[in-house]
Amino acid sequence: LSPGAEMGCFTFIKVMMILFNLAIFLAGGTLLGVGIWVKVDGESFIDIFGTLSSSVLQVVNVSYVLIVIGSILLVIGFLGCYGAQKESKCLLMMFFSVVLIIFIAEVAVAVVALVYTGLAESLLSAVVTPILKEKYGVDNTFTHIWNTTMTKVHCCGLNNYTDFNDSVWYNTHGTYPPQCFGASPPLAHPYLCGCFLQGCFDQILEEIRTNAGVAGGVAAGIAALEIAAMAVSMYLYCRLDEK
Repeated sequence: LSPGAEMGCFTFIKVMMILFNLAIFLAGGTLLGVGIWVKVDGESFIDIFGTLSSSVLQVVNVSYVLIVIGSILLVIGFLGCYGAQKESKCLLMMFFSVVLIIFIAEVAVAVVALVYTGLAESLLSAVVTPILKEKYGVDNTFTHIWNTTMTKVHCCGLNNYTDFNDSVWYNTHGTYPPQCFGASPPLAHPYLCGCFLQGCFDQILEEIRTNAGVAGGVAAGIAALEIAAMAVSMYLYCRLDEK
């Protein structure tokens, strides 16, 4: 290519890099805002987004996840946008490094999820169950999230009703949450009733498996964008040496 064509190509890619990372920056700000909203007022979030949101909220603390992801996107967007605008090799290299670390972490998580699915489920249960015992019936937002999910998804606890054994709720009321009993009235002793519903975790996993194709497509799309972003940042980084 002629010097003029090369400069035009460089300018075009630079502008695309700025616009792309500006979109990432704005998306990060949006996610950060939503995360703060969920943290402050989780009940209204459930009312707007429905059962699926409550299913996700009960397994992971979405507010913290959104805040962390939003903050990371803000940093990435700033490094990419400002680095391309100012033609800063340092910022472009930082952008490349951050995206590369995130990409490697995503690949590692995907491999662990595929190879060690049972271990991942056990670890999740070990983390969530103690929180359920401590916060259900104490934290109003947390309790509302679980009640909404257990009622609409027809499930009980994360694994099953035994998640509430020795919980604050059980110790206070001497029984399990009403949502665990289906159409029958709550009973203090679990072996007197065969109407306990299955755990919510199985239901959520079934939803994930049902939408695995969509989730895989989204993950592949994100990975492709990350690879493209790293390639463009390296192109700009190398071209700056020639200017």
